Amino acid sequence: MYQPPHFRETDLDTQHGLIVSHPLGLLISTGADGILANPIPFILYAAEGPLGTLRCHMSRANAQWQALQQSPEALIVFQGTDHYITPSWYAQKAIDHKVVPTWNYAIVQARGTAKIIEDAAWLHANVSALTAQHEGHRPTPWAVTDAPEAFIASQLKGIVGIEIAITHLEGKFKASQNRPVADRYGVAEGLGSEPAPQATAMRDLVKQRGGL
Repeated sequence: MYQPPHFRETDLDTQHGLIVSHPLGLLISTGADGILANPIPFILYAAEGPLGTLRCHMSRANAQWQALQQSPEALIVFQGTDHYITPSWYAQKAIDHKVVPTWNYAIVQARGTAKIIEDAAWLHANVSALTAQHEGHRPTPWAVTDAPEAFIASQLKGIVGIEIAITHLEGKFKASQNRPVADRYGVAEGLGSEPAPQATAMRDLVKQRGGL
């Protein structure tokens, strides 16, 4: 990933934080027919390995797991908040008009070797953990045990598990840090006037990263 120094994020806890808050990763690998990419919800086990371990599952009908058996190197892209930045927000525009549009974003890329797992107990544990992670905050959380045991057993036959010990992790938080302070204030103010939730999230990131 192209990494200008202004935007590079090397703090492991920050990288992990983005993965946890945006767990739908784009799993990218290669196969006989070329590049394969599928959006998959992951669970991060931060304490397993120097950089953490990722676990997920996918449909048995998805050919990517078979391709991973042959070519196990994988790249997983986790996309955080993002937003278009208009040059109209820059204070510099009023001075010399030497400004252009850009796009701010936060992203983490993880690399590792994929291990395919078909063990029913592992799959059950993974599905249960994934469910608990996303249901736990609800007033009446759904649990895997709410469904009939035989039904769950039949569903597990239709999926395969994937475990990836992270060997390389990169973070990039592009939030106008390369702009003069006046421009950063202008971007934060402009984003604050936008109605979309993504704009609010990016405004907060611009203020945090820009020291505002």
